Amino acid sequence: MSETHTTSAPIFPPGRYGRRRAARRNRPWLISALAVVLLAALGMVAFSQYRQYGDPLYDAKVITYTDITDAQILVEFQVTVPPGGSAVCALRARSRDGAEVAREEVRVTAAAGEEHPVVRHRLATSGRAFLGEVLRCRAGD
Repeated sequence: MSETHTTSAPIFPPGRYGRRRAARRNRPWLISALAVVLLAALGMVAFSQYRQYGDPLYDAKVITYTDITDAQILVEFQVTVPPGGSAVCALRARSRDGAEVAREEVRVTAAAGEEHPVVRHRLATSGRAFLGEVLRCRAGD
């Protein structure tokens, strides 16, 4: 008995196996464009986080807040800066219910060789403050 080889494509009965799909074309430019858009979006998110929370090289810690009255609060904080550098820190005071009663940016300049200056700053408030905080610090321009 001899063997027969079929070289033609198989023929499917019409309507039996659903419709056949045409071969899809590759679109490498689409993948590249999506990658560029994704990287741009991630960059924008990173930049907004940097602007909101500050530079980690300019770390700040609140030491204490005292002299609380209906019109002021004294915030004492420590900032980490490069030796002899400066920073701009955003301070805020909030009332007991969480409402913001004061906000101010303060320039902190370290003495030569000093990396952790301690600053005392008096915030004028629009109501009685409950706490004082440092929101962020960034490089002083």
